[in-house]
Amino acid sequence: MTSPIAAYDLGRIAYREALGFQHRAVSARAAGAGEDAIYFAEHEPVLTVGRGGTPESLRASDAMLKARGVEVVPVERGGDITYHGPGQIVAYPIVALSALPSGRDMHRYLRDLEEVLIRALGTYGLSAGRRPPYTGVWVGERKVAAIGVAVRRWITFHGFALNVDPDLTHFDWIHPCGIRDLGVTSMRSLLGSAPPRAEALERLCSSFAEIWERPVTKLSRLPDSSSTPSSETLHA
Repeated sequence: MTSPIAAYDLGRIAYREALGFQHRAVSARAAGAGEDAIYFAEHEPVLTVGRGGTPESLRASDAMLKARGVEVVPVERGGDITYHGPGQIVAYPIVALSALPSGRDMHRYLRDLEEVLIRALGTYGLSAGRRPPYTGVWVGERKVAAIGVAVRRWITFHGFALNVDPDLTHFDWIHPCGIRDLGVTSMRSLLGSAPPRAEALERLCSSFAEIWERPVTKLSRLPDSSSTPSSETLHA
């Protein structure tokens, strides 16, 4: 029988706490002490810079960001600079690639994440798609979801950020993903109103189950999700 993938909603959590949490979850999964899981989260405004980041992609001044309390965090995922903030659904799949239909194929894994988003957005009547050579999901010329991933010992981490109802003016602080000639959008902008977070999470979980051909368990909120869960509660 195909083993299920657990899905947890961490709620709003500081980005650095979520990053440390991912590192512990990856180590646990690689050691056989944890199972495949998808962790959903939301963050206070923060900018993260991937391995392909360049100084030119940051438009806001250090003084402005400091005044707003916005940190710039270098991370090990692929890609350039991106924004996380309230109104996004951020997904962190911590899964063994060997347990997915695509196997240890990172390019296919990226396409799978795009397809999860495309199908979930399609349930709202949105015609979302890819825009090669860029990674991510777009509606027309505007990106609605950014993707950036990393892998360690063939266990994935980082993931995607879906713009449900963020403050789109915050994207003016950067050239999102280093792209200068295309814009960003949100589900609220496209639909006229933002869907409930719980509903959007359920539809994303259904898409994950379809793409990865494995059941995704009903969302469970970890205890004390306002702080980083300990390694003992990773798969409670």
